[in-house]
Amino acid sequence: MRVTFSDDGRDFHRRDWTELVLADPNGTFFHTPAYLKLYWEEFGAQPEHLQLAFAEDGEGAQVGAVAFERVGETLRFLGGTEVTDYLGPVARDGGQGAVAKELFAALDRRDDWSDADLRGLPEDGAWLGLLRDAASAQGFSIDVTDDQNGVAPFLPLPGSWDEYLAELPSKLRHEIKRKARKLEAEGGQYRVVRATEESLVGDLDRFVELHRSSEGPKGVFMQPGMEIFFRRLAEEFLPSNVFRLNFIQIGGSKVAGTIGFEFAGRFYLYNSAFDHEWRGLSPGMVLVAEDIREAIEDGCAAFDLLKGDYQYKYRFGASPRTIKRLLVTR
Repeated sequence: MRVTFSDDGRDFHRRDWTELVLADPNGTFFHTPAYLKLYWEEFGAQPEHLQLAFAEDGEGAQVGAVAFERVGETLRFLGGTEVTDYLGPVARDGGQGAVAKELFAALDRRDDWSDADLRGLPEDGAWLGLLRDAASAQGFSIDVTDDQNGVAPFLPLPGSWDEYLAELPSKLRHEIKRKARKLEAEGGQYRVVRATEESLVGDLDRFVELHRSSEGPKGVFMQPGMEIFFRRLAEEFLPSNVFRLNFIQIGGSKVAGTIGFEFAGRFYLYNSAFDHEWRGLSPGMVLVAEDIREAIEDGCAAFDLLKGDYQYKYRFGASPRTIKRLLVTR
């Protein structure tokens, strides 16, 4: 096996590693070259700081890939900390250990970095331990700490909505049903609507409006640059039905919205916002329950609420999943 490096952004396409994302049990939507290319174009440092690494077997077949960026002499997984929840390499199942070993051996031969700040690694995934051991084997100093917002509540899904409700503790099941009844009784009949290519521009306008009306840090998150990133995500991934923008609509008003990604049998709840005039009727909570119902009906095996250890996420039966940060010093 050998590892080669590229700083050419065209290799997001030319050496597309989506197949490896699908073959790796640890692969997620955030590992795909299409997502990472879009991130790089909107938030990346100077182009010369891009560092793509590709592992090839003895016959030249691509068996592993990872996207880095260099900031000064610090090497980081491409994706940042604000908008990308899972980071790191992907490889064919069973080959992750060899890829990790060869990756750090190849990095050891480079003189363009002094330390690595590697975030977004689930504690229960294979890559954290493999990368730690591979870095240690090269004689590097290592430290493992919690990542920023280092808990991602995670919900395995059964085969039907009724099964999901039956598996919940009675208190949570009652609360989900009660909120839906209350919203309909006091707010009016609601329906769940999904953005289409025809409605997308107006629907994103409404979602941004709801987001900016939020209090605290959430209300200032959707700056113009971030808004452009969200719009590009929608334009890129809605045609393939990966990007989902759903709303609770009552009458002619969209009172709560969620953005998510459905990819390879998993739904990722990415962002949400609601009209604060409706706070007392919890339309956002009702919508998340409807998103779970939709994910089940689409055959998803898991509903990932992503990073952020917020109490509301556990009201749907999710369990905490710890995300770690691997610090490597030469």
